Amino acid sequence: MIIHVCSYARLHSTVERTGARHVVTLLGAGDHIEPPLGVPAGNHLFLRMHDINEPLDGHVAPDAAHVEDLIDFVRGWDRAAPLVVHCWAGISRSTAAAFVTVCALEPERDEHEIAWAIRRASPTATPNIRIVKFADAMLRRDGRMVAAIESIGRGDFAEEGVPFRLPLIA
Repeated sequence: MIIHVCSYARLHSTVERTGARHVVTLLGAGDHIEPPLGVPAGNHLFLRMHDINEPLDGHVAPDAAHVEDLIDFVRGWDRAAPLVVHCWAGISRSTAAAFVTVCALEPERDEHEIAWAIRRASPTATPNIRIVKFADAMLRRDGRMVAAIESIGRGDFAEEGVPFRLPLIA
């Protein structure tokens, strides 16, 4: 099965093109979107957080509850159709969530292999390290998730990320 990662601008076309029936949205607390057609409300997780790595006044930092909700949601994904994960630009929050998804669903898979698959698929991907740190602890990956993301470095600067697909092996 496939995870598709994109920006908000490409959400609706990606859902339509792929036939996805599950969506993870990672946008700011005040952001609103038109729900994608064909995705039942119970199959759409909306995580309200800003793209920051440390708490900042007036912003919602990713926290353990967000990551726990993400992990619970993707573990409930039936994999009958693709999953779309998006944030505003498709660069940081969504790439971190896709990385966390694969780590949660394929616990035997090597973290570095997953991180480098993301880098090969998208030169702009820069997974939000705060999201990764929470997931690393929850999934008991002993710092390997963080090290894997640090090993791929920051992606190319862009206003919008390069959309990509991330396959699940199992």
